[in-house]
Amino acid sequence: MSTAIRLQHLRQLMQQHGLAALLISEAHNQRYLSGFTGSAGVLLITPERQGIATDFRYYEQVRRQCPEWELFQVGYDFAGHLAEVLRALDVHDGAVGFEAAHVSVETWRRWSAVLGSNITLVETLGLVEQLRQVKDDGELQAIRRAIAVAEAAWSQLLEKLRPGLNEHEVAWQLESSMRALGAEAVAFPPIVAAGPNGALPHAAASSRPIQSGEPIVIDFGCIVDGYCSDITRTICLGRPLDERYLQLWQLVRRAQETALRGLKAGISGAEADKLARDVIAAAGYGEHFGHGLGHGIGLAAHEEPRLRDNWPHSLPRGAVVSVEPGIYLPGWGGVRIEDMVVLWEEGAEVLTQVPAVPIL
Repeated sequence: MSTAIRLQHLRQLMQQHGLAALLISEAHNQRYLSGFTGSAGVLLITPERQGIATDFRYYEQVRRQCPEWELFQVGYDFAGHLAEVLRALDVHDGAVGFEAAHVSVETWRRWSAVLGSNITLVETLGLVEQLRQVKDDGELQAIRRAIAVAEAAWSQLLEKLRPGLNEHEVAWQLESSMRALGAEAVAFPPIVAAGPNGALPHAAASSRPIQSGEPIVIDFGCIVDGYCSDITRTICLGRPLDERYLQLWQLVRRAQETALRGLKAGISGAEADKLARDVIAAAGYGEHFGHGLGHGIGLAAHEEPRLRDNWPHSLPRGAVVSVEPGIYLPGWGGVRIEDMVVLWEEGAEVLTQVPAVPIL
């Protein structure tokens, strides 16, 4: 989907909200709409025109990345030039939307202070994020490449993984392999949580050495062409020390497989979450599955839509989401298995290819 079509869809939403202009400050939303990858700037979009206001560091970058966008050279004082830029875009009155989830109160105050009484700043929520939920062919190709790089790094790790390596070393092996294989960056700091550390769903890797026979939760992903991958595997090096490990691993796997069979575009995020949650709850571990079943993945590693019990909205066709049930027992550890899928009317297409196995 071209940026022109994305802008067309956004302008339709702007019209529905009665906006004379919209200010886009969130970085992923800026890239989605314009291709701009700088770290500072604001997009200004009207029904007929679009511009980027930024500082000297990005003037040439805007010219290269966004040739169809007007460049406003505002230096480091966007607020001081806001009224001037709006006038240049023929916005003299009406409602100007801003991304309330990404603009601080102080920034809102500075922007409001420079606008006359004819222009009103209006909060908007999720206008661009709503569009980003549905992935086009180009986005799906980038996500598949990001998955392939992460999976290749996983395969390299399995050749070197052994007891005695600490969590930091394993995380660095994954990160360095993904970068060497072509990733722009990691999608998030890799999670390597061995033994009792696995009870923390978002544990930070530590200097703790990995032991034989204990569960190891490893969550990793990378960015390729701006798009993210996100995969989790739980493994044990050698024979498990606790027989519960295989029981819990198989339970989590069964919950995930149940969800994968039932997932499709059109059901709600809450209904999707329930598919796996009912399996885990029926086995007596419902209180130990404390996060949602999954989340959208795209330009951000965690984005809309959400697969959780408080997400009543329908999952759209073309959404890429994670499916990651887990069980976490304080003092013992955890098990999580995560794969990425794209949703179609007929069901979920699994994008992740690397197999999930409980023991190495």
